[in-house]
Amino acid sequence: MGLEHSYALFAPAYDMLLRSVSAPARRRSLAHLPQEGGRRVLLAGVGTGLDVPYLPANNDYVGIDLTRAMLARVPALPAPLALVQGNAMRLPFGDESFDCAVLHLIVAVVPEPSRCLAEAARVLKRGGMLLVLDKFLRPGQAAPLRRALSPMVSAIATRLDVVWEDLLAAVPQLEVQSDEPALARGWFRLIRATKR
Repeated sequence: MGLEHSYALFAPAYDMLLRSVSAPARRRSLAHLPQEGGRRVLLAGVGTGLDVPYLPANNDYVGIDLTRAMLARVPALPAPLALVQGNAMRLPFGDESFDCAVLHLIVAVVPEPSRCLAEAARVLKRGGMLLVLDKFLRPGQAAPLRRALSPMVSAIATRLDVVWEDLLAAVPQLEVQSDEPALARGWFRLIRATKR
């Protein structure tokens, strides 16, 4: 079963399982988006739109997700929000076409996290902001259970063995501005970076 199929099945329960537990972290992350408006913002892996209630008005938003079933559940937003079915590892947008990119719970989901991060960096303008919320192991962290379960779990939901610092080394145009623990005793992290 591929990710597109499993997330299509998962869509009806996604909100129920993740809304309350992830809401405070999403709110903290999205508070960094420009409040004055006028910016073009990519929501990569928009899912069912759990970020939508916390988006500042007056920006132009583009949400992309692999599955139509997830996109069908995205709520309306007062600000412009275009929805696109597509792959976060092969974004169908031109270079430097967004002021900000939001990657909430997508980097560790895709089969190639470094490609997802590189694509987000590609579509960001110079000086653009990247907001990431996801689960990452620390460099050198043993985490034997997470690493052992990752091959099985990644086939249907998410990877458990992604190391942020390894991804960042492969995308040198990104510079981290802040990196804070978010959930599960710091396994989930809130990261804010800019494109050099």
